[in-house]
Amino acid sequence: MDEYALIMRHEDGSKIASPEQMQIWMKQTMDWIGGIAAQNKFVSGTGLLFDDAKVVHHNKMVTNGPFGEIKETIGGFITVRAESAEEAAGFAKGCPVLQGEGNTMEVRRIAKRDDGH
Repeated sequence: MDEYALIMRHEDGSKIASPEQMQIWMKQTMDWIGGIAAQNKFVSGTGLLFDDAKVVHHNKMVTNGPFGEIKETIGGFITVRAESAEEAAGFAKGCPVLQGEGNTMEVRRIAKRDDGH
């Protein structure tokens, strides 16, 4: 069984949810994760914040950002255990982030030491 990262992508990072919307979304997210955990397939996860964020460029220059004005932002990710990318994508289909128009979930297999990566 492999591990997969389910990465939550928000199309428009400038949209700010109300506290009530955030509370509803967090409950839905916890329920979604609970369903995966009930199958013993949840490994870990976290959300990502934009405050005090930095970008380090190839020339080693450090700038503030990324900011919510950019076209797409990564809101967080969870790691799951799955038999295949298809099973992991099945978990991703249940993520509440997909309620937002244009939002997506990226599914990536996590490299193991023996994968040569």
